Amino acid sequence: MTTTAMQTTSPTPKNIAIVGATGAVGIEMLRVLERRNFPVASLRLLASPRSAGKKLAFRGEEFLVESLTPDSFEGIDIALFSAGGGISKEFAPYAVKAGAVVVDNSSAFRMDPKVPLVVPEINGTDVAAHSGIIANPNCTTAISLMALHPLHQAFGLSRVIASSYQAVSGTGARAIEELSDQVASISLGNPVLKDVYPHQIAFNVLPHVDSFLEDGYTREEMKMQFEGRRILHLPGFTASVTCVRVPVYRAHSVAITAEFENPVSLEKAREVLNAAPGVQLKDDPASATYPMPIEVSGKDDCEVGRLRLDCALPNALTFWICGDQLLKGAALNAVQIAELL
Repeated sequence: MTTTAMQTTSPTPKNIAIVGATGAVGIEMLRVLERRNFPVASLRLLASPRSAGKKLAFRGEEFLVESLTPDSFEGIDIALFSAGGGISKEFAPYAVKAGAVVVDNSSAFRMDPKVPLVVPEINGTDVAAHSGIIANPNCTTAISLMALHPLHQAFGLSRVIASSYQAVSGTGARAIEELSDQVASISLGNPVLKDVYPHQIAFNVLPHVDSFLEDGYTREEMKMQFEGRRILHLPGFTASVTCVRVPVYRAHSVAITAEFENPVSLEKAREVLNAAPGVQLKDDPASATYPMPIEVSGKDDCEVGRLRLDCALPNALTFWICGDQLLKGAALNAVQIAELL
């Protein structure tokens, strides 16, 4: 009998563009590419004209930020977009025409049936069906599904009732500044100025994330249902969600009650969550051990705790999950998609 030695090859380095490179998510994309040793052959940083000329560091070198134009994608293999839905709709077609694959972090293409909506740990094989664009899901949806998916595989997910506690960085850099400025003003006894949010966010919570729809829900609140159906391949999935903005700088939290088709057990739930990629079970209330946004900030994995059998619904689990929305909810998920490519 003869044997053939297996050959291993390194991934082919790719020419990468980041659209929205100077924003909070764009900067995180740079960091994640570097930290995960993504095979970058060349790097092009793109942003609005007012950000052009800035320099950002990557692997010990400084790269000049260029103005985004329709001609920015010549020679690019993968374009990571995080500059808002309007920019994505306008410029993603230029990137695809130039031969790049777009990984888009906005809501522009998430519900397009021709565009895969991907969380790599859940439906990574959907990447193969792309026609030039792959969508990143909403941050709260992605974080929630990291726990819901393994539980769905074990028990058969039916519906969800959830409340989110979303950090101000989900709105952008100006919101972070607004919270910081308001805290400082209050501590000094000065008037509180409001710009980003309609009400004071410091020492307050706002049950208002995104715009309201006619039925009283917000666009953000409906994303978990509509995007969850696509990612889980579960067209009958329903979710009633209340999204709340809280005075936290970074990392989202979600309180979830999930009802299942089959009987549930805590032992099995703990087992599947412990084995799930990208999730850590942190659940020992007796020692005050549970997930908190301050502790998951800057971490790739989401953390799950406060796991219990729901006392009001049959075949239901209630739990608390925290995740860094700039990472798993945005930059990390996008780079993981690029890794699949």
